[in-house]
Amino acid sequence: MPITAADVKKLREITSAGIMDCKRALTETDGNIEKAIEYLRKKGIAKAEKKVSRETKDGLIESYIHPANKVGVLLEVNCETDFVAKTPDFKKFVGNVAKHIADKKPVNNSDLMEQSFIKDPNKTVEELQKELIGKLGENISIGRFEIYELKNGLIESYIHPGNKLGVLLEVNCDSNSVPQSTDFKTFVRDIAMQVAASNPMVIRREELPSAIIEREMNIYKTQAQNQDKPEHIAEKIAEGKMEKFYQEVCLMEQSFIKDPNKTIEGLLKELVGKIGENITIRRFARFQLGA
Repeated sequence: MPITAADVKKLREITSAGIMDCKRALTETDGNIEKAIEYLRKKGIAKAEKKVSRETKDGLIESYIHPANKVGVLLEVNCETDFVAKTPDFKKFVGNVAKHIADKKPVNNSDLMEQSFIKDPNKTVEELQKELIGKLGENISIGRFEIYELKNGLIESYIHPGNKLGVLLEVNCDSNSVPQSTDFKTFVRDIAMQVAASNPMVIRREELPSAIIEREMNIYKTQAQNQDKPEHIAEKIAEGKMEKFYQEVCLMEQSFIKDPNKTIEGLLKELVGKIGENITIRRFARFQLGA
């Protein structure tokens, strides 16, 4: 298939590779962007981890944490322009929908749209959305949401200034007293900020899909082989790069943003030793607008 200038531009934005390298990669892969990224990575030209380009949407990321931090919601609502995203009506709608989700716990978007709105039971969420579209003159859609509930521990959120990036985090413990401690609360807030800043894929390396591990190993081995390294040396080089990959994408192995000399796993062990109770980072959700 013909390679367009737009294809080359898109691949350059994702990989930071040169124009001719991008053209060659697209030619070799019949214009397939994902395969072209992998081709460039094997040649050692592209960045270590691809960032799949998606159509940019505007809107807001919002969270709602119920009193006592036992229920939390992370929500993305999209609109067409930043101007509408900043309007009081849009902000109010997003905040109210986040609270509605925490209260009614819809299973998916379709369920949410059909529910009676908690602040106006005579109307569904979809009807209120359509009213807002008519008022603001822009298409508005509820993109995605996550709901967390727990028994012991804390649910925390972090919304980056500007509401374009947000995190929902659940950290568990064994008793009801630990979540009241300042040390525990500080730890949970710090981990939420860590997830926002460092964008981990998983909490522990065991959670990484085997397909991703195999892909990375294949890429690193190919890079070494392209440098005429013997097979056993190429294997060791690939294993070393895999360790660095784990340190980038696994939360527990990342360097703590407030103290790079500590890992998140080390930070957690310090807290467990101080509090004397088992603590587990159970799950997180990270929403970035349009991605």
